[in-house]
Amino acid sequence: DFRRFLCGAKAVVVGERADNYGAGSGTLALEIKAALKDDPGNRTICLSRIYGLGGKDFYLEDGLELLRQGLEAAGDKAPVLYDYLGANPGDPDLVVEAATVPVETFAQAGRGLIKTEEKEGRVEVKVPTPRQMAAVPERIAPGHGACPGCGIFPSVSQFLKGIEGHVVLLFQTGCGMVVTTGYPYTSFKGPYIHNLFQSGGATLSGVVEMYRERIKRGEIPDEEITFVMVSGDGGMDIGMGSALGAALRGHPMIILEYDNLGYMNTGDQLSYSTPLGRATSTSHVGPQETGKGFQHKDMPQIMAATNIPYVFTSVEGFGTDLIKKAAKAQWYARHGGFSYGQVLSACPLSWRSDEKMGSDIVRTAVESCFFPLYEVERGKTTITYDPEARGKRVPVSDWLKQMGTSRHLTRPENAAVLRELEAEIERRWQRLKAKNDHPLL
Repeated sequence: DFRRFLCGAKAVVVGERADNYGAGSGTLALEIKAALKDDPGNRTICLSRIYGLGGKDFYLEDGLELLRQGLEAAGDKAPVLYDYLGANPGDPDLVVEAATVPVETFAQAGRGLIKTEEKEGRVEVKVPTPRQMAAVPERIAPGHGACPGCGIFPSVSQFLKGIEGHVVLLFQTGCGMVVTTGYPYTSFKGPYIHNLFQSGGATLSGVVEMYRERIKRGEIPDEEITFVMVSGDGGMDIGMGSALGAALRGHPMIILEYDNLGYMNTGDQLSYSTPLGRATSTSHVGPQETGKGFQHKDMPQIMAATNIPYVFTSVEGFGTDLIKKAAKAQWYARHGGFSYGQVLSACPLSWRSDEKMGSDIVRTAVESCFFPLYEVERGKTTITYDPEARGKRVPVSDWLKQMGTSRHLTRPENAAVLRELEAEIERRWQRLKAKNDHPLL
């Protein structure tokens, strides 16, 4: 068909959004050139043009430019057979000044402010006043593209306040990655690795072992680098096998999961962490469906079952709870152990909630026992905040009605689903209390 269509053409321009490095043409252009060569009498000039790199839009003016180049090739001008449209090599002499603080400033930043000490098989942490902690510089610069009210960066920043010295961060694909690393910019002030959903645990564990091996060989000094992988709940679904493998092997590293209850990076599809009955773009509310049809995954308990030395849950803005747990996770990483933590992270866009209410909503999740705060240290479970003991426990419905994505569960017609969700939350809470009270559970 192409041979027939182009038999009388002097030149054809093939535009493609995907490059084919080293081939001298895009893939489609290669196919068309091969088809044309099957006709010995064909003399059509085939131009290959790659456009739209970096997500650039294609406008009418771009189409006219391709037409102009085709007309020139059909004339007497010597054609450029392979080229890019809208992409330029840039100025080789351009010098760009560093926009953030150098990495070296973190070597001593905050060192010694947090005190950690092992006593009777447990690690005790003492955190200074918030005013003193404010002196520790931020490791993620402001100005990223996160939505207003996003809970990821308050949570990650508060976690990193508890980590002293050098840190290497690996972010799996997800909201936390896409809003901080739009090429050619970055919000990270220290060493940073991006990895796909499925392989972050394997990649960072490989980096950790490379670092340790080179220290053993005397090739590099031991600078007490702490390796932290940050992942959304989507990454801990798709990449759960890789993360569990790293945990079972026991690499000295930390995984921090920000759980915003769905695949927000790609449009709020349900994840295995999405609670029963919650509305997402793939779990609808209507005559035939009442949100997600099954209970949410308990990732901290899955990680605890691997027998790693430290597992914790926390939320932003809950005093120094997250900072203390970060410091404890770092202590275990520095002493050869693997740690995992999960934070509940507000997502106003997909939760359909007021962007200024994020910390209030995650606090209500804690006080309703949907997201209890606890740690599992060397197999011993400790509830670090008990809303019942403090007289602050609230019904699960108080949390659900704060978000448009779950408010429908408080309506009378959805009472059965609400009861099922309440029963599961209560079952998990009672099991957690039993583990807290009995050292063998």
